[in-house]
Amino acid sequence: MAHLTLALDAMGGDFGPSVTVPASLQALASNKKLTLLLVGFPDAIQPFLNKADPSLLERLRVIPAESVIAGDAKLSQAIRASRGSSMRVALELIKQGDAQACVSAGNTGALMGLAKLMLKPLEGIERPALMTVLPHQQRGKTVVLDLGANVDCDSTMLIQFAVMGSVVAEEVLGISNPRVALLNIGEEETKGLDTIREAAAVLKKTPTINYIGYLEGNDLLTGKTDVMVCDGFVGNVTLKTMEGVIRLFLSLLKPSGEGKKRSWWMKLLGRWLQKRVAKRFGHLNPDQYNGACLLGLRGTVIKSHGAANQRAFAVAIEQAVQAVQRQLPERIAARLEAVLPKSD
Repeated sequence: MAHLTLALDAMGGDFGPSVTVPASLQALASNKKLTLLLVGFPDAIQPFLNKADPSLLERLRVIPAESVIAGDAKLSQAIRASRGSSMRVALELIKQGDAQACVSAGNTGALMGLAKLMLKPLEGIERPALMTVLPHQQRGKTVVLDLGANVDCDSTMLIQFAVMGSVVAEEVLGISNPRVALLNIGEEETKGLDTIREAAAVLKKTPTINYIGYLEGNDLLTGKTDVMVCDGFVGNVTLKTMEGVIRLFLSLLKPSGEGKKRSWWMKLLGRWLQKRVAKRFGHLNPDQYNGACLLGLRGTVIKSHGAANQRAFAVAIEQAVQAVQRQLPERIAARLEAVLPKSD
């Protein structure tokens, strides 16, 4: 793709422009074919652009917004009061054809609701799903969905997630005939909720899906599957628990600066161990895989973590770039047409 334009909700997340604007400049510096539309309050955005490279500003425009959807706003309230908000204006830019994707760190429920309302789900999709790509211990990656867009999922939705996840594994990760598993409380066929067992029965009979059965939560980072499917409640709890453990582990690598003075050789040994462990496990840092794609829409929407720092938000922007370049909505639509009528 010669050129692409992304719309960014510059006001979303815990830190707003102090993170989104520097991350935008970082993304522009690393991709000369990228143009960004920063949606938000010009007075809040401009101070972070004053010292920017003029060549980068040529590929950046500030689109004014009138309001911001609060992170704790209820869905119904957020939708009703969304007109003129930074999130809605960013989505409108996709609908109008002025941008090819949107990135926001704002209210997840509002982003899901507005995206579904304005961009519409693909034919055959009941509700879009939040998807991310996680690294595993074999230095590969696993597609995981849903991560919180849908708390309650029936078997049909889980099947749709499996189809969409397979397309991402093939088109983004380059995995031929990706393995698909359902996240469950055990690997035995008799375990789990009725919805999971019903989805498994259909996936077994779907020749275009390489279904391998159930996997448990401790298999998420082992590389046993290329696509892990679950409902939004389980997926969100699993992801955030895993991120918390990884952040705790990585924090132990940093010197605490507390306690008695250590001898020079203990300091040297400590630094050596830190470098070794960071090299071995640093790829698991959650900042390196920030950005969940809202799959199943007629456009590309990326949800960044609300607490993302500059590095993490830049990763979310790159996720949007890849999704547009791989034409994920179009490829998912084509796969749904081929698979779902046969497996329903």
